Amino acid sequence: MNNNNIHRLSDVQSSKIGRDTFVWQFSVILERAIIGNNCNINCNCFIENDVIIGNNVTIKSGVQIWDGVEIEDNVFVGPNVTFTNDLVPRSKLYPTEFKRTILRKGSSIGANSTIVAGIEIGENAFVGAGSVLTKSIDPFTVWYGNPAKHMGYITEQLNLLDLYLKDKKTGVQYYLEGFKPKEK
Repeated sequence: MNNNNIHRLSDVQSSKIGRDTFVWQFSVILERAIIGNNCNINCNCFIENDVIIGNNVTIKSGVQIWDGVEIEDNVFVGPNVTFTNDLVPRSKLYPTEFKRTILRKGSSIGANSTIVAGIEIGENAFVGAGSVLTKSIDPFTVWYGNPAKHMGYITEQLNLLDLYLKDKKTGVQYYLEGFKPKEK
């Protein structure tokens, strides 16, 4: 761990911070958290103990990542995204185990979204800003709203498609091969 990449006004208790990862001011990372290489943890973030963050992950300002959250490689978490880990929270009453939430590689979560505990966000899926995601979503799908609804697809090249797999900008038609949208 290169301490030059950890701002002096942050509280990083974990020794498991990867190479070339930056932690900005006023962030707290607890002792057992694991964070990969080349990540960017913006200011005012809190990362609890039972958290695993992969490589090349961006966590924008104001995000709290609670026990039970796993974030794979190349994930983007927008500012002020809220994670939960207990479906029936009560003050001073703790579950024996927190719900697991997994963000698969390449997924993106827009600013101010809420991610309810115990779900999986598929590879390269996209959750629009301000959404409330209450259930697991498939790879390469686009969701937004409150509650979030399936509104389309996204390609590996970041082309947004409607529910009929048509590119919203170019009109090009795609088809699904497995979960991946492919151009016809």
